[in-house]
This record gives sequence, structure tokens and C-alpha cells, in this order.
Amino acid sequence: MLREVLIFVAVFAAFASAVAAYLYAFHGTSSPKEVLSTAFTGTVGVALGRLLERRMARG
Repeated sequence: MLREVLIFVAVFAAFASAVAAYLYAFHGTSSPKEVLSTAFTGTVGVALGRLLERRMARG
């Protein structure tokens, strides 16, 4: 359980830092709303991908 929580925290942090770096580098600014919403959406996508992967592995 703790492992899963740490994975999602790491994924959220990675998405947030990547989005913030992209927005700052290419647009010169980044709003917290855009960064957090995109990081949340990416984290949900990873969670759904992990769920789908586990279901497919079971058959």
C-alpha cells in the first residue's frame, strides 16, 4: 500500500516538474493551475494504465 502511494506521489511530482519546465522554457511563464491540472491528469492516466496492465496480466 505504501509502495503504491509513493509511486503516485513520484509520478505526480515528475509530471508537475516536467510541465512546469516545458511551460517556462517555451512560453516564458507557467501558472500553478495549468501545472497541477496537467500533473493530476497524467497521474490519473498512469493509475488507469497500471490497473489495465494488471487486469490484462490476469487474463
